[in-house]
Amino acid sequence: MMRIGLAASVALVLVLAGAFPANAQATRTWVSGVGDDVNPCSRTAPCKTFAGAISKTAAGGEINVLDPGGFGGVTITKSITIDGQPFLAGVLVSGTSAINVNAAPGDVVTLRNLTIDGLNTGLSGIKFIGGAALNIENCTIFGFDTAAIDITAPGLVFVRDTIIRNSHVGVHVHPAASPTAFAVVVLDNLRAVVNDTGVESQNANSIVVLNNSTLTGNGTGLLSVSGGAIGSYGNNRNVGNTANGAPTFMIAPQ
Repeated sequence: MMRIGLAASVALVLVLAGAFPANAQATRTWVSGVGDDVNPCSRTAPCKTFAGAISKTAAGGEINVLDPGGFGGVTITKSITIDGQPFLAGVLVSGTSAINVNAAPGDVVTLRNLTIDGLNTGLSGIKFIGGAALNIENCTIFGFDTAAIDITAPGLVFVRDTIIRNSHVGVHVHPAASPTAFAVVVLDNLRAVVNDTGVESQNANSIVVLNNSTLTGNGTGLLSVSGGAIGSYGNNRNVGNTANGAPTFMIAPQ
């Protein structure tokens, strides 16, 4: 019988290990309401939750939804896109935050076509703790005791075509004070309705810009605290609140 030397055996093991990595990650993964997190999150064997899929998705990759369902809260620590289109992709939480974005300084996260429900006991719908940029597109967020969108770190945040309702604060921007680190938040076609406060910019490191957005039925529409800046293109509808508030500066249309 042929004998293989020790060195050759080790080399063979290393080659095989490289050929079949134990923890390979896909650039695109899938979740389904009838999936299972033990699956590889492929289209034919999807996972059940966003948390189950994110560990199997490569940085810069995308999690997609195969059918309607509730896919649970998740903490994001890398560049990634989560897209629920075209189904009802729900995130339902109670007593906690739904989506925590705590990524590295160079990471970009996109959350698209999601319905996020805090059952009136959740803390924050989307909490931005770290990262270079966060894109929130075509989402509906409601029922949160702290904020529907809670920005606590410097970075760029773009919110487009999104509805926020029935929360303590719709969009709360309050990064830690720093002379060089700013949170710049652009709200484009936002609808903030029936919140205690629609949009709050807190401290001099917060800059919020509104374009073509509607704030109505809130306790306070726009609120600037401790030097927080709120800019408007002049095409917003901030009416029908108990106290409408006002932008702190205007931007001339291009």
